Amino acid sequence: MKLAKPFLIAVAVLAVAGALVYALMDKPHAPTATFTTLEGHPIVLSELRGKVVLVNFWATSCPGCIKEMPGMIETYKRYKDRGFEIVAVAMSYDPPNYVANFVQTRQLPFPVALDANGEHAKAFGDVQLTPTSFIIGKDGSILEQKLGELDFVKLNALLDKELS
Repeated sequence: MKLAKPFLIAVAVLAVAGALVYALMDKPHAPTATFTTLEGHPIVLSELRGKVVLVNFWATSCPGCIKEMPGMIETYKRYKDRGFEIVAVAMSYDPPNYVANFVQTRQLPFPVALDANGEHAKAFGDVQLTPTSFIIGKDGSILEQKLGELDFVKLNALLDKELS
């Protein structure tokens, strides 16, 4: 029994040290990417450094994507003047005319890019499910990755913190 106490203390110290090392580790950086908008304009991700960027992989055939778009519009309008940007990336299987129609009818105020050959989905860890979002910090590090619909209360809290 006397050996158990020092052992448990050692395990606890190692656990705390491990948690500290993990917390201090560099977060992964967003991949190098140049998106092309529906209008043919390039968006170079590295040129958005200094802003918080939401890269959202979506599709017009995805119910969750369609459901979260009003929240994305509202969040964009609320934070765009404070250093926030959204790049909505339509998946390679989404017909460009469907994407253009969706953007026009919903009046999306943020840039929408086509991932024509799937290279961006691959670069971001082989994204296959939508919606998948990446929140990229001012320094280019990935602050958060989210599979599924965004939690806008949580996103707004993060943006308030990062953009203050």
